[in-house]
Amino acid sequence: MVRFITYITCIVFGVLASKAQVKSEEIMINNQVIQLPGTLTYTLEKQPLLIWVHGSGGVNRDGNQPQYIKQFREAVNKENLAFFSYDKRTANPKNVRFIQEDGIYFSDFVSDIKEVIHHFKNDKRFSEIILIGHSQGSLIAMLALDNVAKYISLAGAGETIDKTLIRQISKQSADFGKLTEQYIKELMTTGEIKEVNPNLMSLFAKQNQPFIKSWINVNPIEEIKKVTIPTLIINGDKDFQVLINDAENLHKAKPDAELVIIKNMNHVLKHIEKDEDNMKSYMSPDFKISEELITTIVEFVKK
Repeated sequence: MVRFITYITCIVFGVLASKAQVKSEEIMINNQVIQLPGTLTYTLEKQPLLIWVHGSGGVNRDGNQPQYIKQFREAVNKENLAFFSYDKRTANPKNVRFIQEDGIYFSDFVSDIKEVIHHFKNDKRFSEIILIGHSQGSLIAMLALDNVAKYISLAGAGETIDKTLIRQISKQSADFGKLTEQYIKELMTTGEIKEVNPNLMSLFAKQNQPFIKSWINVNPIEEIKKVTIPTLIINGDKDFQVLINDAENLHKAKPDAELVIIKNMNHVLKHIEKDEDNMKSYMSPDFKISEELITTIVEFVKK
């Protein structure tokens, strides 16, 4: 009987240990007047810390409607990896006044993630820092790798953003694609676009033009060549925003990086079986994050 009780106790303890309690902290990181509130989660000390670098738009720490960052967080915490994500400066209403006054440039997002790294670089609870740059964040992360042990490019463009914009818009409308090409040429030549078609105003509104110009000026192919730390490049074969060819271009520029193409994963990292579900997954948390993505990242981090 004693042996049986001991056996049961060991099993119960083993189950509890394998499901270590997740600790959570709300952290405010300030980049001068810009506020970047975020959430840190971890299960044990001396874990690697994964820091998320956002894609374009007003993305919050959870990934807004599709909740892909929240799902990612929960998945990696189960693998005993710590995780931090924050509300992008464009997602925090408290930053609106300062953005309106000062404008916004690509380098501002680089400055933000550098402040985040600075906050954690001497935190003894974590063994190392890994940056995960998603979409636009892939390029932002490339420019902020001081004090970082490993770098993951997740659905990152393998060309300057002007080419991506022209391709994406041309796919929807050949006429608007040509107009986009003309606008970008005007912007890069004269510094501004004087008249914008209302259908393209959300992209080329006057307040957006300095940012787009500053983004175009940074070439991911040239920047990834400068990366000296272990690198993982990931793309999904259901991603219609950033193509497999983008990942391959990044890999050609940095051939010592690991390249993984994940079957049935789209741009918001969801597992998609049916093509008609691709867009639906952008608006709903009901679609699950790719399990292969999690496995791939965990294996890379724990090498």
